[in-house]
Amino acid sequence: MTDIVFTNFALLDVDAGELRGGRDVLISGNMIKAVREGRIDVPGARVVDLGGRTLMPGLIDCHVHICADGMTAYPSIFPAMLAAKAAKILRETLMRGFTTIRDAGGADMGYRQAIEAGLFVGPRLFVAGRPISQTGGHVDSRNQADFCVACACTQESTMRSIADGVDHVRRAVREELRRGADQIKIMASGGVSSPADPIDYVQYSTAEIEAAVDEARRAHKYVMAHAYTADAISRAVELGVRTIEHGNFLDETAARIMATHGAYLVPTLIVYRRIVVHGKEVGVSDLHIEKARQVLAVGTRSLEIARRAGVKMAFGTDLFRAPKQYQAEEFLVRAEVLSPAEIIRSATVIGAEVVRMDGRLGRVAEGHLADLLVVDGDPLSDLGLLQDQGKHMALIMKDGVPVKDGLGLA
Repeated sequence: MTDIVFTNFALLDVDAGELRGGRDVLISGNMIKAVREGRIDVPGARVVDLGGRTLMPGLIDCHVHICADGMTAYPSIFPAMLAAKAAKILRETLMRGFTTIRDAGGADMGYRQAIEAGLFVGPRLFVAGRPISQTGGHVDSRNQADFCVACACTQESTMRSIADGVDHVRRAVREELRRGADQIKIMASGGVSSPADPIDYVQYSTAEIEAAVDEARRAHKYVMAHAYTADAISRAVELGVRTIEHGNFLDETAARIMATHGAYLVPTLIVYRRIVVHGKEVGVSDLHIEKARQVLAVGTRSLEIARRAGVKMAFGTDLFRAPKQYQAEEFLVRAEVLSPAEIIRSATVIGAEVVRMDGRLGRVAEGHLADLLVVDGDPLSDLGLLQDQGKHMALIMKDGVPVKDGLGLA
């Protein structure tokens, strides 16, 4: 592949939250080989004038569900159709500028292999396999009048693993590790979509969470935990959980605990707004919508608390039962509290840390993978440039390959 030199652009320095001019960037294969002030002259390289646009890293969404299209109930879909819908979601996600995503439950390593083999067009993918929950926990979808035992006989089983007791939890974690999970997902509190557990239900015993963390660590993986309340968050982090998903009811004490332990928060605020709007359209229950209203009411407050405590926040969306096209609207929700620089940092360098690719993703810097966006303007002054399904992105490059090319590179 011919080397490429990008010139005449504003470089978005995500660490400083500033634009830098007067630089060239050299792409060789799938890597950023050089970022240098002044001209880069490489014999045979193709020089591409970016016309003063902004060059920035590809975006990272750390909480997605590619096996839930937001519109289809799980029990009514064949596995082949599930994979086909996921392929469409993956492609559309990439075309919004998200070059890396972390699936928070439902996708197995087969989807990652399909992308790596070029069978699916999509972002770099990190998978959690099946989320692990106690009986009556967040992914136990049985209603309170259901006497049937939770089983793995429906397609919905791709979204859940019910495990009770230390030995069963260890077995469940080992099974997901065997199946190629990049991280382990557990449910540490009640949730919005589950019918039988209040949001403030603190789930799993101390010994069960410790067992999950121990199994993950020994396999050089980590545990991510669904947790809403301050009690559930504090407890999970103190027991070794690395990332907290949602965290809407975070308080100052829990935030200090997270900061002390170096745990990450992955807020997912857009999903609640969209569930309230689209709930009836996608067939969710009145209880689901009411729970969404409860967590929506306190969501942005958790961002303020986390920022004051120094908790690192990654970007997440979790549009599980809401239309996926609203993914980038999370930027606008967070802008009610945070600066554009902080939000973009969460979707680049902090996201790279969460997926353990710091130093390889999240920056336009030497030695990093060439996941890049060329944007028609300055996102630091207008987050609207990251909206509209990638409309304002002249170029989307993943692994050094243009996947959207409005600059005539092909």
